[in-house]
Amino acid sequence: MKYCVLIMDGAAGLPIPARGGKTSLELALTPNLDKLVKNGLVGLAKMVPDGLEPDSSVACMSIFGYDPGNYYSGRAPIEAKSLGIEINPGEVLFRCNLVTVQSGKMVSHSAGGISTEEDHELIAALSKELGSRDVIFYPGIAYRNILKLKRQPETAEALCTPPHDIPGKDISSYLPQGKGSTILKELMTSSEAILREHPVNKKRIARGQLPATQIWLFWGSGNVKSMPSFHEVYRQNAAVTSGVSLLRGLGKMAGLSILEINGVTDGLDNDYQAQIKGALNALKDYDLIIVHVESPDEAGHSGIANDKITAIENIDKHMVSELGKWDGGDLRVLVTPDHPTPVITRTHNSEPVPFLLWGKGISGNHARRLTEAEAQATGVLVDPGWHIMRKLIGE
Repeated sequence: MKYCVLIMDGAAGLPIPARGGKTSLELALTPNLDKLVKNGLVGLAKMVPDGLEPDSSVACMSIFGYDPGNYYSGRAPIEAKSLGIEINPGEVLFRCNLVTVQSGKMVSHSAGGISTEEDHELIAALSKELGSRDVIFYPGIAYRNILKLKRQPETAEALCTPPHDIPGKDISSYLPQGKGSTILKELMTSSEAILREHPVNKKRIARGQLPATQIWLFWGSGNVKSMPSFHEVYRQNAAVTSGVSLLRGLGKMAGLSILEINGVTDGLDNDYQAQIKGALNALKDYDLIIVHVESPDEAGHSGIANDKITAIENIDKHMVSELGKWDGGDLRVLVTPDHPTPVITRTHNSEPVPFLLWGKGISGNHARRLTEAEAQATGVLVDPGWHIMRKLIGE
């Protein structure tokens, strides 16, 4: 038996009043998913346990089959794992976004979707001006970077707000607060002057794009808990493909191989077909493949319903269609968002998400589509959500 997990990051959501009260999943045309649903098991899964933040690091840990209550200790160290960054005693790591703040308001948590190449130039400039042996910048993918602070353990206690939680809001009430926050605010403020005159930003403005106006620090943590390997827990050799550091970091924590597939990105420009074909081809060497697609989540954060619908339809057209054509033997599939990212709120929530289990040995339950309402109507709820992996594998 072979297994494929397809994570449609943030694809679930809430009814959109301007679109007839339907969600993005309901509005998207998904004929290939609809076909699988007719013979599959549909339900809801609570991927985010009560008391934990509704974030992909928590929710995807559940999808991987690990209890976040036992193993989650912060997102920044997980992303650092993917970049090969060591964490020594007394060091604290933060997610370091390039963002756009204008007139005191959070305009874009991603600096207008800045490219990885531009990001690396700007992080290099920040490192030159603000970096030291105790303040170290690590460039990541697109707007997502890591900051390491040495000899500042109290910064791990600072109260920080993710920038994607405050779209359009005045940032003054959401700056780092409490113990250890002073140095974080100083770095965020100091970054403004450095970025303001940088050639990358001047070129972006000339092209009509948003500039990166400052860094935003959040998700600070000083440790990462060790997890047993996926093979040890589930007796399967597994690999993961993703366009973001987080999933690659989770994969490394769980002992999964990381598939390098050309064209895999975090946005609508993702080469969906190349990603799924590369993943299915890898099933010759692995028992289970996790395919993570970031584009629905990014579209949800942007608040653009059409982009989120397009992302879901691209997954259906170019990826789910390939699952239905698999001819490499017995296959079981799990298709699921990790958490909702509603376009009307532009941030995550912790509501259960719809899932589909399909393939050999799985009996259908007469659902018609993979949507929030259809999943709820089945009465099937997987809670805690991290049990979903055992349902897929059949243990």
